[in-house]
Amino acid sequence: MRFLLRRLAFYLFTAWAAITINFFLPRMLKGDPVTAYLQKNQGKVSPEAIDSLRTLFGLDSDASLWQQYLDYWGQLLSGDLGVSFSNGLAPVSQVITAAIPWTVGLVGLATIISFLLGTSAGAVIGWRRGSRADYAVPFATFFSTVPYFWMALVVIAIFSTTLGWLPASHAYDKGSVPGWSWDFAGEVIAHGTLPALTIIVSSLGGWILGMRNMMVTVLDDDYVTVAQAKGLRPRRVLTQYASRNAVLPQLQSFALSLGFIVGGTLVMEMVFSYPGLGKLLLDATNAKDYPLMQGLFLVITLAVLVANILADVAYAVLDPRTRQMES
Repeated sequence: MRFLLRRLAFYLFTAWAAITINFFLPRMLKGDPVTAYLQKNQGKVSPEAIDSLRTLFGLDSDASLWQQYLDYWGQLLSGDLGVSFSNGLAPVSQVITAAIPWTVGLVGLATIISFLLGTSAGAVIGWRRGSRADYAVPFATFFSTVPYFWMALVVIAIFSTTLGWLPASHAYDKGSVPGWSWDFAGEVIAHGTLPALTIIVSSLGGWILGMRNMMVTVLDDDYVTVAQAKGLRPRRVLTQYASRNAVLPQLQSFALSLGFIVGGTLVMEMVFSYPGLGKLLLDATNAKDYPLMQGLFLVITLAVLVANILADVAYAVLDPRTRQMES
C-alpha cells in the first residue's frame, strides 16, 4: 500500500511540475501570442481589441503572474485550453481532438505491431542463441540505427516514385471529404501504409535486440534451468518462464513509446505531410501559437504519465515479486 501511495504521489508531483513548466515556459520566450497574432493580422485589429485579446489569451496586464497562474489552473480544471489564433481562434481542445485520431490510428497501430513482432522475434532468437537465428542480429542492429526520415525517403523512392504502388503524402486523396465510408477508409489505408511501414521497419530492430539480449540473460537463471530439468515442454518454458521475465524491461520502453504516440513521429509526419499531432506541433511552433503549443505539450505529458501508470500495472501483473513488495 505504501508503494502505491508513493507512486501516486510521484505521478501527481510530476503532473503538477509539467503543468507549471508548461505555464511559465512560453512566458519566458520572446514575444507572446497577442504580438504574434497582431503581426499576422496587421491592420485588421483595432487598438480597442488588443486588451480583449490579452484577456482572451490569459495575458491581462492588470493581473499579476501569480493570478495568471491561478487562472490557468482554473481553465485547465474546467477543460479550457484556450484558443488557437493560427486556426481561426478555434478552441485548442477542438484542434487537438481533430488531430489525435490520425496520430493514434497511424503511429499507435504501427508502434504496437512493431513491439509485438520485435518482442516475439527477439524471444525466439534469444531462445535459439548460437543457431542460425543469430544471423538476424546484424540486420536488426542495422535497422535500429536507421533514422525515420532516411527510411521514409527510401520507401517513398521505391514504392511511390519508382513502382507507383502507394501515395507519398497526405492522409487521403485531395478533394475527398472525410467520412465513414469504405472508399474513404481505403484511401486512408493506402496513404497510411508507407508511414506505418517506415515506423515498423525503423523501430523493429530495437525491439528485437532488446528482447534477445534479455532472453540471453534470463536463460542463465536458475528457475529456467529447474523448469527444463522438470521436463516441461520447451514452448512452455519459453513463454511461461523465460519470456515472461525477459519482457519486463521491454514494458517500460513500450510505455514510453505509447506515451509519445500522442506527440506523433514529428519527422515522419513532416516527410509524408501527414495531419497528425507532430505536424500540428511544428505548425504551432512556426506560427508562435503559444496556446496550441501549451495544449500539445500538456497532452503529450499526460499521455506519457498515463502510459507509465499502465506499465506499472502490467509489471505488477507479470511479476509476482512486485505485488509482494507492495504488501
